[in-house]
Amino acid sequence: GREPMGDVWGLTLTEVAEGVRCKQFSSTEVTRACIERAEDLQQSLNAFIAIDAEGALRAAEKADAALARGEVLGPLHGVPLAHKDTYYRKGRRASCGSLIRRDFVPDRTATTLARLDAAGAVDLGGVNTSDCGLNPFGLNRLVGRARNPWNPDHVTGGSSSGSGAAVAARLVFGSMGSDSGGSARLPAAMCGVVGLKPTDGRVSRYGIMPLSYTLDCPSPIARTAADCARITGAVAGHDPLDSKTSVEPVPDYEATLDRDIKGRRIGVASNYFSEGVADDVKSVVDRSLEVFRELGAEIVEIRVPDPAPMDVLGNVIVFAEGARVHEQWLKERAEDYTPITRESLEFGLALSATRYLEALNMTLVALKIVA
Repeated sequence: GREPMGDVWGLTLTEVAEGVRCKQFSSTEVTRACIERAEDLQQSLNAFIAIDAEGALRAAEKADAALARGEVLGPLHGVPLAHKDTYYRKGRRASCGSLIRRDFVPDRTATTLARLDAAGAVDLGGVNTSDCGLNPFGLNRLVGRARNPWNPDHVTGGSSSGSGAAVAARLVFGSMGSDSGGSARLPAAMCGVVGLKPTDGRVSRYGIMPLSYTLDCPSPIARTAADCARITGAVAGHDPLDSKTSVEPVPDYEATLDRDIKGRRIGVASNYFSEGVADDVKSVVDRSLEVFRELGAEIVEIRVPDPAPMDVLGNVIVFAEGARVHEQWLKERAEDYTPITRESLEFGLALSATRYLEALNMTLVALKIVA
């Protein structure tokens, strides 16, 4: 007989996938538990914009029926996930955390969601986000900010605020956020989980609310590096619907996770890296470096360029490209934006084409992509 489900909240995504596949518990059981937990904590954490309980249970039942026939749908078979509400699913509202798009119902499904469906994942719905995916605090006028599970008075970071909160609070086992300038890495850091910004062009952007054509990057958030590897492996690869996606084959990301790091050199910045860092954070980082040393890695101090100019260049690119996306709404519905988002986009409207192209070129030069 099957073991009782017990407390699944301590499990990682890969452990839940294994538990469902080995019939320790069913996808329906895990999904129901996640829905109940998400609903119970919604008032205190505000992690979700919309919980699609009906759709999630349908997907879970489909996963269980397939397993009963001896069929494993994929590497995420039966695992409950939930994604930033900038990801489109045909026929389901995708608010993008915005008053302007509160009733938007897309006519297409994001390639990433379609690939997660094909991998057997269960989608619990849309999680909170900064207004149109643009501000680092998770602020929006639609439903208000998500709250940090470690301390609800603190911000989650943004713009993938609900992704960080939902994973950290164990409402789901992973989430697709997005990252144009830290929007997945910030909430992951502030919520104590793992955020991965994949290589540019590795994951399709088709069917996701755009912000910056140059810098937008679909990015997973989960509890562990292995969990992020599992999600990335499922969604990566060329997509004819996004011409920017790479045609390079997708490697087995999980296969290298247990590789010995003895003899590897790990660079640690001697400048900028520790400026203004709290003592408790610094001590944790120092302890992590000790772990690397114990595993045989060599820690090498390096000097890095000043990140401030790159930050300015990145903002010029994001704000200018974002202003192009939002130009008509800014003219007609400026008052519906969250103030910090509107100010950034209005700054983008004021930028000249020369300044924008200069920022693009300087960024490419700095990255040594052009001579």
